[in-house]
Amino acid sequence: GTTVHPTYGCAALLVFVISETRLQEYEGIIRSVSTWALNQVDIRGVAVVGSWARGTPSLESDVDLIVLTEAPERYIKSQSWIVEALGQEGTLVRTQRWGPVTERRVQVVSGLEIEFGFASVSWASTEPVDTGTVLVVRDGCRPMVDDARLFDSLKAATQ
Repeated sequence: GTTVHPTYGCAALLVFVISETRLQEYEGIIRSVSTWALNQVDIRGVAVVGSWARGTPSLESDVDLIVLTEAPERYIKSQSWIVEALGQEGTLVRTQRWGPVTERRVQVVSGLEIEFGFASVSWASTEPVDTGTVLVVRDGCRPMVDDARLFDSLKAATQ
């Protein structure tokens, strides 16, 4: 079955680091991206990584996401998915390749940037785990959608 992980009730912890408005914006984006991902037949997992996953965001923090898909080029070659994924308008501000992950950085009206890191499902391979993947996962990885438990297996393999 499909697994959608909650935002772990971090609100009390995060309020001291970021504004309530930014926290609500983050939670809205996470809900929207999770719903969108569940409706894409090629997406196998989405996880928050980086400072938001660690529970240490600041007002300058972007939202970093890893999206595991069977069709990364679908999201790399097009921008048509942005509004549906975010539930609001967004402007593509950068596309950059980082090894097996292609970043699609999108900025919303508030100024918040969301970094979608699109990767093939093989990014989460545990035999063996890529050293770059290990660094990303150990730096904070909170699965939001993980129907094949790819992130859970990856987290276990990198402990």
